[in-house]
Amino acid sequence: MSELPEETGDERVDAIVAGLGRLGELPVGAHVAVFDEAFSELEATLAAVEAVEATQVPGVAAEPAPGER
Repeated sequence: MSELPEETGDERVDAIVAGLGRLGELPVGAHVAVFDEAFSELEATLAAVEAVEATQVPGVAAEPAPGER
C-alpha cells in the first residue's frame, strides 16, 4: 500500500485518513466497509465546509447535505 500523507491541513480530514491506517490489520474483505465509512465521513466534512463557506459569500446559497434533500 502506498504511504498515507502526513497531514492535509484539515484536522477532520487528517483524522479520517488516519483511520485508513487500520486497513493493514484487517482482512481484505473488511476493507470495503472501512472505505465506505471514510467516504461518508469525507462527504459530511465537505458538506459542512461548503455550508460554512456559503454563509460567508454573499449571494451563494448552501446546498443541503446528502440525505437532507
